[in-house]
Amino acid sequence: MDILRFITAGSVDDGKSTLIGRLLYDSKSIMIDQLEAIEKQTKNREEGEIDLALLTDGLRAEREQGITIDVAYKYFATPKRKFIIADAPGHIQYTRNMVTGASNSDLIIILVDARNGVAEQTRRHSIIASLLNMPQVIVAINKMDLVDYSQDVFNNIVIEYAELAKALGLQDVKYIPISALKGDNIVEKSAALPWYEGDSLLHLLETTQVEKAINLDKARFPVQYVIRPQTEELHDYRGYAGKIISGIYKTGDEVTILPSGLTSTITAIETNGGEKVEEAFAPQAVVLHLQDDVDISRGDVIVLNKDVPKTENELEVLLCWMDNKPLTPGNKYLLQINSTRVRSVVREVEYRLDVNTLEKQYDTDTIRLNDIVKATIKTAQPVVFDSYNDLRANGGAILIDETSNVTVGACMIQ
Repeated sequence: MDILRFITAGSVDDGKSTLIGRLLYDSKSIMIDQLEAIEKQTKNREEGEIDLALLTDGLRAEREQGITIDVAYKYFATPKRKFIIADAPGHIQYTRNMVTGASNSDLIIILVDARNGVAEQTRRHSIIASLLNMPQVIVAINKMDLVDYSQDVFNNIVIEYAELAKALGLQDVKYIPISALKGDNIVEKSAALPWYEGDSLLHLLETTQVEKAINLDKARFPVQYVIRPQTEELHDYRGYAGKIISGIYKTGDEVTILPSGLTSTITAIETNGGEKVEEAFAPQAVVLHLQDDVDISRGDVIVLNKDVPKTENELEVLLCWMDNKPLTPGNKYLLQINSTRVRSVVREVEYRLDVNTLEKQYDTDTIRLNDIVKATIKTAQPVVFDSYNDLRANGGAILIDETSNVTVGACMIQ
């Protein structure tokens, strides 16, 4: 059974947490004791309903404010698929949380309040989805019960959002009218929306092709461990363990090891259980064996000769700053991309991006928390990478503070 990772985003009080709660509740993915605890704490007890938002708003501070203040992850499954949900905050000051949740997602659900239409935060989250090259977008027009399930309201919002999607280059966009509070079109089609001819939200999530998010053309295998048992039985054993992040590898393939540029041939492929297979593909974890005794260590990348990525020590990136301390050009950090970690310095900040308008602002004296900037990063050793737009799996990196080991920046390599 495959896994779909998706994120919900929208303005404050658009109903993101209620939507997730409704998915969990109506798909019967809530433990009895958890349901009883929510019923005791519910705010809607006098209406005979439980507050489904409490299923994701787990912190007391969040409940007291009535908002979600961090990315809340939830897991559930149906007979057709497993799901990992990230509920991103709606507040403008939590852009970094949105970036964190979306960077590992296959799909984004952008909630729009039917009463308000496309708001500033709708545009902001859509722009971030575009910058992160999200494969698929579902625009869920929520609170349809508060506009009398009007088809005209729905159509007008679809027209407005379609213009935004076209401007941002969002390709695979689907629209669905829902009421998270009432459960309309969440798990089952709703009789209250007879004019809507599409599928329910859960059906869309169950049938979305996850394969679209996995690139099987560009073969990339970052080495995580070099296995050398050095026992009598396995005296000559040398295997390179890791996860195939994209592409397909077959026994007999001619490969290049980067950044050294050395070449060899795959002689065997082992799965986690030690079984030998003729081919493996993303996102499998395997052990590769090579014909030649070449010098390979953690962080090296094994690729096919026919498609070799860039290997450079200067990167142009879109950088989302995630630290309370401002970013100043010249600051030094650790840069990590997959299993590669090297020292680096932020050499230059070209401009700050206004994520409401996509306007470039060249006043870059101080870069603060949640700012997104175009920057140049110089690394101490060459790193292997692809453009984020070409291959998300090998085009994203993070910056780490050397002293505190805290992640301070998320990078999308250009």
